[in-house]
Amino acid sequence: MTQPTDLQLLVRLVHCGHIEEQPAKQMAQRLQAGEELDELLIESGHESEWVERMRRTGAFETPEIPGYEILGRLGTGGTADVFRARDKRSQQQLALKVLNRKSTLHAPTRKSFIKEAQLLEGLKHSGLVGGKGVAKSGETFFSRMELIEGKTLLEILDDGAALEEAAALRVVLDVSEVLRYLHEEGVIHRDVKPGNIMLSHEGRIKLIDLGFAAREHSAAASEDSAVGTVAYLSPEQARGGAEADLRSDIYSLGVTLFQLVVGRLPFESSDDREVLRMQIMDSLSSPELKGRNFTPHLNYFLSKMMAKDKQERYQSWPELVEDIGGKLEGFAGLDYGHRRKSRPRSRGKSDGSR
Repeated sequence: MTQPTDLQLLVRLVHCGHIEEQPAKQMAQRLQAGEELDELLIESGHESEWVERMRRTGAFETPEIPGYEILGRLGTGGTADVFRARDKRSQQQLALKVLNRKSTLHAPTRKSFIKEAQLLEGLKHSGLVGGKGVAKSGETFFSRMELIEGKTLLEILDDGAALEEAAALRVVLDVSEVLRYLHEEGVIHRDVKPGNIMLSHEGRIKLIDLGFAAREHSAAASEDSAVGTVAYLSPEQARGGAEADLRSDIYSLGVTLFQLVVGRLPFESSDDREVLRMQIMDSLSSPELKGRNFTPHLNYFLSKMMAKDKQERYQSWPELVEDIGGKLEGFAGLDYGHRRKSRPRSRGKSDGSR
């Protein structure tokens, strides 16, 4: 890792919540006058050992966790960063999800992070990323997870590769089986989207994030009444205060299916409030669905999965699995020529592993 300049390191220290903004502005002025950052940090009350560690890690740009060798960054989120790491004892590679400084200081976020890791550790399904527990080293909270080599479906879409109908339905069928398992365990995902679905280099689908997961029928708290990612929220979630329900996951999976085949979201706006309004009020409409060579079954699946009234959606995962599975059996029995008969594979190698 390239060592940051004093000013860059100061900015990172502020960004990560180690130093308040006002003292940092004063330090920046003194840096411009030729003073040394390390001396300024010690003068402000920090131990020299802490200053050395911040310098060595770039303000935890690369974390130091005893027993693990950090091999590289895999991803960055709002509350945590994910790193490829090697367990020094077993020599096995895995993914470490490290809670960032600001989130560590926020008790509800810290509690949610620990809850997610503990939940994932207790779940076992081939289509779900494996959890290996949560731990703490000093002030650093981190969870250990199975390392998956591949790309998220969002990364594949960002490469400009919308999926063909049969391939997209295979993805939805695989994800449905994972969500069916979660429901049998009493868990609702609440954040189904292409960014949380990985396609491994071996062509296997993996659901990778349970950050918003909740027990079925648990009510949303007032402070997080619209839980999940705005563009994929069901109408009842968009209204706020809806309890966790499998039919909301079905709606989000419908949005995902739409995005996989069309290449864009069904409801788009730069204003999140406008997106929420459209999800509640606007009918599903897409010229792409009419203008491309999609089957009537796809329109039926999307309409039923994304019905505004949750009573009109699929009411169970077995019902959805049976419908889509039957359609895919029909694809397999016909020669569509231009259609792929296997699930999509990412093109080339990726540096985005999980």
